Amino acid sequence: MQKPKYKRVVLKLSGEALAGSEAYGIDHKTLLSIGEQVVDVVKQGVEVAIVVGGGNIWRGVAGSAQGMDRATADYMGMLATEINALALQDALEKQGLEVRVMTAIEMKEIAEPYIRRRAIRHLENGRVVIFAAGTGNPFFLPIPLQL
Repeated sequence: MQKPKYKRVVLKLSGEALAGSEAYGIDHKTLLSIGEQVVDVVKQGVEVAIVVGGGNIWRGVAGSAQGMDRATADYMGMLATEINALALQDALEKQGLEVRVMTAIEMKEIAEPYIRRRAIRHLENGRVVIFAAGTGNPFFLPIPLQL
């Protein structure tokens, strides 16, 4: 086996990807398939971080369009990412990986708070790190960089 090109990767999984062929929710066959692929990458010695979305469960912008307060709708979307992160953690652990979910919103009973140095340490120790809840800020829109 040849040496991997990258030491560390960040995989962005949309919530829709976790739904598979379903209209919403989590498709367990898809979840297991993603897990198998992550296991293959980890076995090659690559450190894997995963950013997971929540669009298969809830989209803040959709709730806002229906008259819901935008911040409330966005927080609900962040909670959807937590659900997906826990489902993915379970699938990866069942395939023998050590996994940590880190979150931008405090939920100490189910996930660690995001601390950059701790995340790096988990990766260095061979754990997969799943990031949930985005930045923790509702109605966050990145500002385009003006050069």
